[in-house]
Amino acid sequence: MKIAVLCGGISTEREISIRTGCMVCKALRTKGHNAVLIDVFFGNKNVNLFDEGSKESYDCDEEVKKIRENDNLVEETKKNRKAFFGDNLIEICKQADIAFLALHGENGENGKVQASFDLLGIKYTGSGYLGSALAMDKGLTKNMLKYNDIPTPNGYTVNKAYAKYELETDEFTYPCVVKPTCGGSSVGVSIANNADEYKNALEEAFKYENEVVVEEFIKGREFSVGIMGDEALPIIEIIPKEGFYDYENKYLEGRTLEVCPAELDKENTKIMQEWALKVSKVLRLRAYCRIDFILTEDGKHYCLEANTLPGMTATSLIPQEAAAVGIDFPTLCEKLIEISLNA
Repeated sequence: MKIAVLCGGISTEREISIRTGCMVCKALRTKGHNAVLIDVFFGNKNVNLFDEGSKESYDCDEEVKKIRENDNLVEETKKNRKAFFGDNLIEICKQADIAFLALHGENGENGKVQASFDLLGIKYTGSGYLGSALAMDKGLTKNMLKYNDIPTPNGYTVNKAYAKYELETDEFTYPCVVKPTCGGSSVGVSIANNADEYKNALEEAFKYENEVVVEEFIKGREFSVGIMGDEALPIIEIIPKEGFYDYENKYLEGRTLEVCPAELDKENTKIMQEWALKVSKVLRLRAYCRIDFILTEDGKHYCLEANTLPGMTATSLIPQEAAAVGIDFPTLCEKLIEISLNA
């Protein structure tokens, strides 16, 4: 198959996206596919990338090197160019059998790329535009979960223009969690234990977005459930060695212990997997996704959020969950494509 692996972009998760794209592209080449790696924002001057033939014997080091040469040009280019898609990006994707979205954060996960591709007739991996938009907005996600009686931490949204810099609810008190509404990889996320920390947390989150979510801090064990098609993968438990599951603990090796399959009894495993499947349906997700949970000491389950394009790096969760049922990484990438084409 001709597969355009899209990575990079303009979000704060650009680096993680490049890592994901590189691993996916390498994996697909080992399976004999004609896979090309492209920065969605900068594109490629060569519109005939697929004509170079299969690159199964090559890694992506040179391509990644060229992509990273543009890292410092993102902000300047954003100011001078209104268009999101880079040189020849659409033309290359139209030549492909499918675009593998190794994108994270702004534009990549919020449904804009998906909607554009739908209109252009370009097939892609993962959820459609509506599910992507709903799941990307943590405030909307929380409202959807509550409406459908899915347990989730109490919370509210704060707009920068009207922020009072003090707790605006009687439902919970400190500690609380403050995070950008549409952020990912825990960028800009803080736990506030008092009023001063709350103010600082809001200021930090507002660096990334004009709207943030404030929610009660739920103490407990953290888990993640991957979904492939209509099936839940084995649950993984996330145990940071220090602090909470922030950006560094997510992506620096050795910072977090991840246990898969998680050490859970059958009842809790079943409950969490069923909740995960329900969340994916409520948010209209398709093909694959990842749903995160907290399990308290008294046995209560809380859904934290949904991820429509989970990371596929060496430390990512979905590949670990798939490996627990005997699916190696290259096969996983192929399966995600197959499921997406049939979704």
